[in-house]
Amino acid sequence: MFERKSFKWPIFLAVIMIVLIVGLTVAWVILNVFGAVTNERPALYWTLLAVGSVMFALVLTGVIVYLVWSIQQIDLNRRQSNFLDAVTHELKSPIASLKLYLQTLNRRSLPDEQRSQFYSSMMEDVERLDRTISQLLEVAKLQQDRSLQDKPEWIRVDEIVDKISQKLCDEHAFNPEDLQLDIPQCELNALRSDVEILVRNLLDNAIKYAGAPPKVSIVGTISRDEKELRLVFQDNGNGIPRHLRRAIFKRFYRVGDELERSKPGTGLGLFLVRSFVKRMGGSIHVDDSTKQRGSKFVLQIPNIRIPSSQQPEA
Repeated sequence: MFERKSFKWPIFLAVIMIVLIVGLTVAWVILNVFGAVTNERPALYWTLLAVGSVMFALVLTGVIVYLVWSIQQIDLNRRQSNFLDAVTHELKSPIASLKLYLQTLNRRSLPDEQRSQFYSSMMEDVERLDRTISQLLEVAKLQQDRSLQDKPEWIRVDEIVDKISQKLCDEHAFNPEDLQLDIPQCELNALRSDVEILVRNLLDNAIKYAGAPPKVSIVGTISRDEKELRLVFQDNGNGIPRHLRRAIFKRFYRVGDELERSKPGTGLGLFLVRSFVKRMGGSIHVDDSTKQRGSKFVLQIPNIRIPSSQQPEA
């Protein structure tokens, strides 16, 4: 486990150094100005003042850069700690559940109905493990040479959204009537796995964090030149604080302390979403222009086309 406070003293030392450098710079300026005014050879003092000020500025810049780097390392350190806690929980919980079900099935004779429920619960645990491992593998694949990866293909976005939404509704026992889908028929030139993971992660978050009663929507629009797709994922949950709307796309980042969290996850979902959208040449952000409750993720993805069957006749 990473130590969460391991950078406390470096930051404290950097602050002390900044204060000392500023104090020395002020004293240097005062002494040289006083010497230039009272001495018969002011040029020497003005030269010392200029050279010394530049040197102090360079040292101060170095200390500030070090301080910023230390803060970034603290942030990464905390996210890595949360990530390890999350992965440990995401692996240990379903394994413990599977072990309990298997022990019960092995030691007792159960009615067919209860046995069927056990098998269904075990399958959910296996799928949870599969999703966690798949996310870890996808992050690892991001570091690979792109020439070794699969080639993009033309895929139907509306069909992928329909398929994944049905699967997630079943997994979360989510009422399909509470999910609004309005996706135009279009094709996107991208990796199928990227699009599936992207849609799944955003929709999974929307369903998990929706309010009560839950309302989730995915609305798509095509630009006038028919070259860009805009997808909006929206829920009616508590939303994301304004100061965290960029941080949530960082690797390992999850809001709050991992040990106090009730929702499962590893902190890799939105990082993968941003990475895949960027690989497609698009963009993603959390929109705050609406006054409606909840979160609103807006994706803009280029390289689309209208299927030939949907093209207007000449």
